[in-house]
Order: sequence, then structure tokens, then C-alpha cells
Amino acid sequence: MHRLMSVLITVLSVLLCCSSWAEANAKYSFKIASLAPDGSVWIKQFHEFAKEVAEKSNGEIEFRIYPGGIMGDDQAMYRKLRVGQLHGGGFTMTGIADVVPDFRVMSTPFFFRSYEEVNKVRDGLVPFFKKKFNEAGLEFVAMTEVGFIYTMSTEPKLSIDDLKKSKSWAPSGDPVTATFLANLGITPIPLSIPDVLTSLQTGLVDTVFNSLYGSIVLQWYTKARYITDIPFGYAYGVFLLDRKSFSKLPEKYAELVQATADKHFSALIDQTRKSNEESRQVLEQSGVAFVKAESGIIKESEEQRDKTVQQLRGNAFSAEAYNIAAKILENSRNAGPTKTSDDTRSPTKK
Repeated sequence: MHRLMSVLITVLSVLLCCSSWAEANAKYSFKIASLAPDGSVWIKQFHEFAKEVAEKSNGEIEFRIYPGGIMGDDQAMYRKLRVGQLHGGGFTMTGIADVVPDFRVMSTPFFFRSYEEVNKVRDGLVPFFKKKFNEAGLEFVAMTEVGFIYTMSTEPKLSIDDLKKSKSWAPSGDPVTATFLANLGITPIPLSIPDVLTSLQTGLVDTVFNSLYGSIVLQWYTKARYITDIPFGYAYGVFLLDRKSFSKLPEKYAELVQATADKHFSALIDQTRKSNEESRQVLEQSGVAFVKAESGIIKESEEQRDKTVQQLRGNAFSAEAYNIAAKILENSRNAGPTKTSDDTRSPTKK
């Protein structure tokens, strides 16, 4: 036993020394937090990104990730970033929109009909987003994706009337979803993402919104066993760094970080869409029911979307941001037929 303890102590000492050496060897260290669970495609791909940056910088750049919300929700992460406890994070669209309100514009419910449309609008808005985040003292590194989100509930929701009877969740600090639901006659219950599963378990809410893959990794599907098979909206996020920290990198290293991020986060979007597609079968095999909504629900929802936009444009997001997105969408649709919202059930890479 004594010998075993000696071996364990020796091994632990070596590991600690190696860890200390690695940290000491890194001239530029970035602590990054995320709500994404450890083991998810988002965290796995971030590790690949961090590994490549470390290798190509000969260990001079280090990214350490704190996943699963252990640093708190988006607002807590941002506060820690501002005081130097963190140097960046993977933020959700709603969680960082208090800092850059225009970033929530793509989350408008029933806005997109396909990933092809998402790609065009996202690419058109990235320069605009970069400028807005830079003005807020943040370096916009890459956009991330959750994917098309669906209405998920403990009982089937086939119509607007069904939704009106529900205890629906809306993300805290998300005026777009809250206003849209209010226009449908629903009073939503605001909660941060880490609080949703517990609220489903206790019955505080019975209707939530998530991507198919997201419902699995966050375990929401264990309670919300019915999915209305029409995409409710599109969810995404962003990888940001503190600009002051990022500006300390030599130009060659700043370019390395950006080029590596472009590579890995583009691959991440492809992986996320594949994971969402594969999750449909996983959910069905676990007993989750995909239910067909009543005809007319899309038309009514789009009418309420337009009403919501009129109420929020110039407030929750600027008219400029919305007009850029709407113009790209209009040009895309005028250019020819694209996939309908039903086609988002089996997204393909574009």
C-alpha cells in the first residue's frame, strides 16, 4: 500500500509539473467559458481548435475551456470577462444580446425556411456583427450554431390554442421570443438555460424550444416528450474574445487564431447540422413523438412574426440590422425556389 501511494504521489507530481510547465511555456493564455456541455460537438471541436493553435504556435498560445456552465450563464460569463477572470466565451444569441442587441435579429421566429437562407443571411451579417462587437470591446472570432429549434412539450401541441394553454418558457433577456409569444396570447416564463431542465421536472414550465441535438445533450427530451414537427426558429451563438487580450497577440498569432477558427468553426456548423439530423432517429427510438401541427399554424405564426418585428424594430434590434437581413432574404427568395420550412427536418450542407 505504501509503495502504491508513493507511485501515485510521484505520478501526480509529474502531472502537476507538466501542467505548470505547459502554463509557464504559454506566453498567451486565454480562459474561455461556455454553456455547451462537455463531450458535445461544440466542446469537442473547440478542443481541436485549441490543439491546432497550440501546435502551430509552438505552445505559446493556450486556450483553456470551462464547459457546461461552470462559470455561470451568459451574463455571468460576460461579467467575468469584463473583470479579467475570463478572456472570452462561447455565448448564445440571447445571452450576449444585452451587449450587442442587433445580434438577436436572426432569432426572429419563423424567419428562415432553410439552412440555405441561414447561410446567406449569416454571411451577409458577419461584417456588421464584427463591427458592433468590436465597438463593444469584443473580438468577434466566429459564429456558432445550435440549428433550427422546435416546440417541445410534455403534451402534444398541435395548434395555437394548445400553445395558449401551455406554460411556455422564454430565454431570460430575450424580448423577441417573449414578444412573439405574447402576440400569440401566451405569457412566457423567463428562465436561463441552466434552469430549464429543473423547471420541466418540477412542472414550472411544460413547453420549451430547442434543437433536436440540443434537447438530447441538455436532457430536456427526458421530460419534453412531444415535438411539434415545424421549426419554430433558428438558434446560434458566437465565440468572442476580449479585445484587449486579443490585441496583445503578435500579428502572426492573431492571424493564426482567426484562420484556425475559420477552419474549425466552419466544420463545427457542418457537424452540428449532422448531429441534429441524426438526433431525430435517436429521439424517435427513445420514444419521443414528432407530432404534425394543424394546417394554418405557419400562416398565423408568420403574421404574428411580422407584428412582432414591427414592435421590436428599432428597439430590440436596429432597423439597420433587420433591413440587411430582410433584404438578403428577399433577394434569395426572388432568385429562385428554396427549401420550405418542412425541409429543415433533414438539413443538408450548403
